[in-house]
Amino acid sequence: MLFPKRTKYRKMHRRDSYKKEYRVNRLVRGDFGIKSLRSCRLTAKQLEAARKTMVKKMRRMGRILLRVFPDVAITSKPAEVRMGKGKGSLDYWCSNVNSGRILFEFQGVSKPIAYEAAKLGVRKLPMQTKFVSLEKK
Repeated sequence: MLFPKRTKYRKMHRRDSYKKEYRVNRLVRGDFGIKSLRSCRLTAKQLEAARKTMVKKMRRMGRILLRVFPDVAITSKPAEVRMGKGKGSLDYWCSNVNSGRILFEFQGVSKPIAYEAAKLGVRKLPMQTKFVSLEKK
């Protein structure tokens, strides 16, 4: 499971993101990738499930590069607990993803295999995505 080795504080303020991504919106190291079309919160479990599915489909041929990391701690209180008594305990780690951000990159595989792997991996994610490829000029 993905989570940071250490953080300055155990519990964090809420960071919602409903903006458009302007920095991490191009492929850097891979030839193909998966780009988000909506803003949402991706948990570490969702990212790991998508990655495992894509690795299985690619039969360990190329590489899958993860471009997001779950570094936001989300807390929750148990069910039927009264108000007050402080903030809840750590529940899971997530990553806030803006629309237009590259989530995964594929390196060293052909386009049909990368497309099929992306199609299966995207089914594990709770957002609309798009398969992108590197523009050759």
